[in-house]
Amino acid sequence: MTDIEFLKYPIGRFKLPENVSESTLKEAIETVRSLPDLLEEAVLTYDDQKLNTPYRPGGWSVRQVIHHLADSHINAFMRFKLALTEENPTIKPYDESSWAELPDNQLSVLPSLSLIKCIHFKWVFLMENMSNEDFQKTYYHPENKNSPTLMEVAHMYSWHGVHHLAHIQHLAIRENWLSKSISE
Repeated sequence: MTDIEFLKYPIGRFKLPENVSESTLKEAIETVRSLPDLLEEAVLTYDDQKLNTPYRPGGWSVRQVIHHLADSHINAFMRFKLALTEENPTIKPYDESSWAELPDNQLSVLPSLSLIKCIHFKWVFLMENMSNEDFQKTYYHPENKNSPTLMEVAHMYSWHGVHHLAHIQHLAIRENWLSKSISE
């Protein structure tokens, strides 16, 4: 399928679960926990040609997606800490597209995979030790003009990681990059 909407949003656009609960939060945290290993599994064997392949026409390369995830999730973790220690702090948005064009996005993906692993380790620990009241804390996003709760943000970044992992996985399927299974 080459529908551009599917290529942009292979798992659909983010939607907060209708019934946010302790159960959906645990699932979101588990997704954040598992993302680093799933990303490594998806890209560690890729050569430069594969890493430099855009996941869709006009989209970022696999390499840029990995670096973006590190940048984005570092920012998300810091936003959590700000919200936990200040009253509805105003966060600093950043231009993701411009960041994706900076020279560090030409590096190997290994540093960003390591950053993702470390940030997610700390982030999961933080979330697992937050109270229900903590998850109701907010930050103000000046671009979106809203103050999401950390509960909403946890669900959003759970989706965000899987969203970009799906970009990489669907590209691998379309390009027939998947190795043969043991049973074949």
